[in-house]
Amino acid sequence: MGRLSTHVLDTVTGKPAVGMRIDFSVLENGEWKLLQTVRTNADGRTDEPLMTAEAMRTGEFRLLFHVADHFRATGVELPDPPFLDRVPLRFGIADRDAHYHVPLLCTPWSYSTYRGS
Repeated sequence: MGRLSTHVLDTVTGKPAVGMRIDFSVLENGEWKLLQTVRTNADGRTDEPLMTAEAMRTGEFRLLFHVADHFRATGVELPDPPFLDRVPLRFGIADRDAHYHVPLLCTPWSYSTYRGS
């Protein structure tokens, strides 16, 4: 059964990014429609999958990670404007029966992602 999940790792500290805001959107008719806003828990994950098996669908999606806000909240001094403020990850879901896991590894100056399992 398909589902969509995410998590965030703060690679400055080597720990989960606790409390990071993530906006989850779908592309509909050429425009982004916000589906939900979530925050990461103590493990850097969301408490629930972003889409469960019942809600899974194909299409183009975006996770917007509020990276600068997270690092400011942890006491990191950032320039104004910050090098990375919000990190958008745009991805497609082609198989609604598959598990899509979209992690973000980040610092105030870099990020990477991959399709996890």
